Amino acid sequence: MTYVVLENCIRCKYTDCVDVCPVDCFHEGPNFLVIDPDECIDCTLCEPECPVEAIVSEDDLPADQQQFLQLNEELSQQWPVITQRKDPLPDADEWDGKADKLQYLEK
Repeated sequence: MTYVVLENCIRCKYTDCVDVCPVDCFHEGPNFLVIDPDECIDCTLCEPECPVEAIVSEDDLPADQQQFLQLNEELSQQWPVITQRKDPLPDADEWDGKADKLQYLEK
């Protein structure tokens, strides 16, 4: 099992989760974070830290977010590891909870 970053992270990119990860499994893209499923140790620490509730266990992945399991795996192989908290994107609060954000994912 792994944890998965979901659509609500797109255009928010809060990095509170990065600070608590003991294995540095987070990778950073231009406007989204992903979790490397091969590095994730299922410690559960990241999930409660996300202020926009964009991290869930693979077992709790909503049906409409299934594609994010593959996206996390794919993009974690392309993007660099992030190990320190950064400021969220400037308009993160405005994007929290918006629907259909996948179209805004920058790879």
